[in-house]
Amino acid sequence: MHILLTRPLEDCSEMILKFKSLGHQVSHIPLIDIEKVNYEEIKFSEYGGIIFTSANAVKYLNQNNIDKNIKCFCVGNFTEKKARSLGFQSTGAAEGNVSNLGEIMLQTYWTRITTFLWVSGEITSFDLEQQLLKEG
Repeated sequence: MHILLTRPLEDCSEMILKFKSLGHQVSHIPLIDIEKVNYEEIKFSEYGGIIFTSANAVKYLNQNNIDKNIKCFCVGNFTEKKARSLGFQSTGAAEGNVSNLGEIMLQTYWTRITTFLWVSGEITSFDLEQQLLKEG
C-alpha cells in the first residue's frame, strides 16, 4: 500500500517508520505549517486541571511555571504521549475525539475539578467548553 502523510515531519516521523517497517511505501508531503501563537502569561495556580486538545498545543505551551502533577486530560494517545514526554505525570486520554473527551470528563472523577485551562490550536472543530457548560 502507498501511504501519503501530510503532517509536518516531527508529527509523523514515527508513523513513517512504522508503516515502512510493515512493508508500506510512504510519501511525505507536508501541507500545513504549525506555528506558536503568542499569548498572555498564564497563572497556572488558578486551574485545577488542563485540557489538551492538540499535541502541538502541549508542545508550544510555556511550561516554566507549571506543576507537572496537575491533572491533564488529552484528546488522544498521541497528545497524552507528548504531555508525558514533557514531564506531565497525571494524564488521561480519550480516543482522539474532542466530544468523547468531554463525555469522559463528565463521567469521571475529573468533574470534581472546578477550573480547567483549555489548551488547543487556534482553530477548533468542536466547542468543548459549550458541551461542558451545557452538562453543568
